[in-house]
Amino acid sequence: MLDIISTYENYLSKVKKASGNTVSSYMRDIRQFSDWLERTEGTELLNAVQQNISVYLTHLQDQGKSGATVSRTLASLKNFYVYAVSSGFLEASPITDQIHVDRGERKPPQILTGREVELLLSQPVTTDSKGLRDKAMLEVMYATGIRVTELIELNVEDVNLGMGFVRCNGAKKSRVIPLYPAALKALASYLNDARPLMAVSASEDALFVNVSGVRMSRQGFWKILKYYQSKAGIEKDITPHTLRHSFAVHLLENGADLSALQELMGHSDISSTQMYASLVNAKVKSVYDKCHPKA
Repeated sequence: MLDIISTYENYLSKVKKASGNTVSSYMRDIRQFSDWLERTEGTELLNAVQQNISVYLTHLQDQGKSGATVSRTLASLKNFYVYAVSSGFLEASPITDQIHVDRGERKPPQILTGREVELLLSQPVTTDSKGLRDKAMLEVMYATGIRVTELIELNVEDVNLGMGFVRCNGAKKSRVIPLYPAALKALASYLNDARPLMAVSASEDALFVNVSGVRMSRQGFWKILKYYQSKAGIEKDITPHTLRHSFAVHLLENGADLSALQELMGHSDISSTQMYASLVNAKVKSVYDKCHPKA
């Protein structure tokens, strides 16, 4: 894989005569995407598919990157894959016209109200294994605010029901996140009554498994979430990150400090966490403007 990256870098500087800054920014974007692919997807640049690109761009937005930065990253990757196709490394680019990034200011993330969260969490019918699993996944997602990749990568050994926490193994370090009682109850019910019936074998490590008995995929959880959104009648455009964003804002609204939230979210830079404080402050300002008699 390093061969095509080096070859492309040489192409940019020697054939395209791109400036040093342009080459540097393009190659940084490509190498960062390559590292992310190998770390989170277990695949390489030339094996990437459109879904990988979309998830990565969402990941950058979740890290607080500006619309311009995300747009530049998309352009870097698009040009790289055009080169890969023209040079015979690939038959077709994984980037299509369906992938689009707004260069303007990124819209604030959707945040669910407390009532909407309750509606969503109450949708799974816990009378069968699938319902018990879905209930546990949604509860754990909202209880911890972990990323969808981190959710599906949880193993059974990462759960401590007695102490009431899960251990999330992030890209750079592990973090221990407590679970509220309802999430613990849902997780215990799934582990005791559903997972033994669903797992394809006793050697399967994955905490959450699909109907085939193997580790749940991001796409699988996405479909589950959209299904329950529809059942709940929630009109907001919910994604797995919506639960993560809602977790963060609700904690801040109830008195959590930024440093504690940074640790729970697994942010390496507190500037990513400060985005949520801005959302809370904007909400407070809106309430003030609406309710203060002198406003």
